[in-house]
This record gives sequence, structure tokens and C-alpha cells, in this order.
Amino acid sequence: MTQTSTDTLPLVTDRAPLARPALDSVGLASGKLTRLSRILFDHGLRNGTAMFLPYDQGLEHGPRDFFANPKASDPRYVIRLALEGGFNGIVVQIGLAEKFHHEYAGEIPLVLKLNGKTEIPSDAAALSPLNATVEDAVRLGADAVGYTLYVGTPAQEQDFTQYRKVRADATRWGMPLIVWAYPRGSAIEGKGGKDSFYAVDYAARTASELGADVVKLNFPHPEKTEAVPSEYQAAFSTQTAIDAVVRSANRSLVLISGGSRAGDEAMLAKARESLQAGATGLIFGRNVWQREHDESLRFAAALRSVLEKYPSARHAGL
Repeated sequence: MTQTSTDTLPLVTDRAPLARPALDSVGLASGKLTRLSRILFDHGLRNGTAMFLPYDQGLEHGPRDFFANPKASDPRYVIRLALEGGFNGIVVQIGLAEKFHHEYAGEIPLVLKLNGKTEIPSDAAALSPLNATVEDAVRLGADAVGYTLYVGTPAQEQDFTQYRKVRADATRWGMPLIVWAYPRGSAIEGKGGKDSFYAVDYAARTASELGADVVKLNFPHPEKTEAVPSEYQAAFSTQTAIDAVVRSANRSLVLISGGSRAGDEAMLAKARESLQAGATGLIFGRNVWQREHDESLRFAAALRSVLEKYPSARHAGL
């Protein structure tokens, strides 16, 4: 396939940001809109953007993630960090939600993760089993629930089946559903890998097709082209790739993941390109709490400085 020079592709400074839909125009019922409105306009910068602090890595990766900053192994430390850092919400599994979040109820929105797994088994046929319900989230005062959907896994029939029940319950209870749309499995690894442009773009479209209210995605890597479909083999810029990914999510709001800890400038560039593409916000965990306390707050402030440049409307036409 003919390669396209990245010199001809638009840079982040070459154009105005791509538009995000107003909150009241994304096709959600009033219960979901009420909760999302609290998250986006009553917390954080209160400007329609969002910055979440995920803290489910203790299950997903085990205690090793806390070695860089042992204080982060204490859930109270991380919840307080979310408050001090001006985050729009914190993401935890049910055990930590039940034992710790009540101390901060009403101070910061809770996103209850409904499924999760350990990293011990192979991801060749990845599946994240349910361990909580939407009703649990209502009982705990959550403003949203999270579900990890492994796009491309050989276990997708089982994954789609349990997701369907979660989606139905979220609709019944008026609870916003945030889908962690993560490409995984042996087939994905044979087609560019889990963070290739192809895989992330497919995950965004899949989450939209399956009814996600908000979709959490990894940042795409367009340079990963080995064995991907020919349409993804051109020399795309990172901005062009993230533009396409957000577009593939349609009216599902988009959050971009920070992933494993990397250099600050790289993370801030990722944040700027994501917001420029029309993403609603960021969900950065290890990049924040694997640091000393004051350094964490400085980095959170740098992320907020990006978000404040991309406000979004609550109502269409305003």
C-alpha cells in the first residue's frame, strides 16, 4: 500500500479542536444524565471535561504496582489524593468501595468497577468476570459503573453475554456505563497488538455499537502496522489516529487512559492530542499515584491545565 507522508497530515496546532457533543444530545435518559452532569459539572474543573483516578490495579496487577510509592497501597491515601488533585471521580472495585469510600461519600464521585481479573493467567482468551452489580453501585451511592470489555478475545461470546446483563441493569437503574474497551487475546496479538491504531479504533467502534455511554480507550499507536488490515498501514500521525478513534466512538463520550507510567511530556502530549480530537477527558492512575505526594499533585495540576482549554457544553446550542 502507498505510504502517506506524515508531513501532509494535520498537526494539533493546525486546526480548532474537534467538537464534542453537548451532554443533553448524546441520547441518554434523565437518570444517567443527572449522574453524568454531577461528574462533569459539579466536580473537577466543572467545565464538562473529566479527569478520573483509577485504582483497580491492585486486582489487575497485584501489589507490585505500589512498590514505586508504598503509600499508594492505602486506599485512603489515594482517595484523598483524588480530592486534593481536583479529580472528577475515583474508580475502585467493590471491596474498597464498601470499606473506604463511605468516609468520603458525597465529596468525590464513585465509579464502581463491576468486573476484574488478576494478571496471573494468560490473556490469550482473556475474560474479566463479574464481581459486583449495578444494584451494588446504587446502594453505595456511585455515579457510574465500569465494565471491562475485551475486544477480540476468543471468549467474546461469554463476555458479550455478561455485558448485556450489565447494560440492561444500568439502563434500568439510570446508571452511566463506562466501558473499558480493551483489545485482548491471541488474535489481537497477531494483528498489531493491543494498542495498535487498528485495535484501538476497532475497540472504540465496538463499545459504541454495544451501547457504552462512555468508553475508556488506550491511546493508539499508528506505527504498529505488522499484520494489521491494509487500511491501517499508511503512515498516520498520532493526531490523525486519535481523531479517528474518537470519531469511531460516535456519541459515546471518550476517556483516554494513561497506561503504565511514562515521561511527563509524553503524557501531556497524549492528553492534548486526545482533547484536541474531541475526547471528554482522561483517566490516569499509575502516572499519578506512583509518585511522591507533592509530585502527584503537580502532575495532576498539569493535566488540569490541559483540560481547562477544552470546555464542553451541558446543553446543545449553548
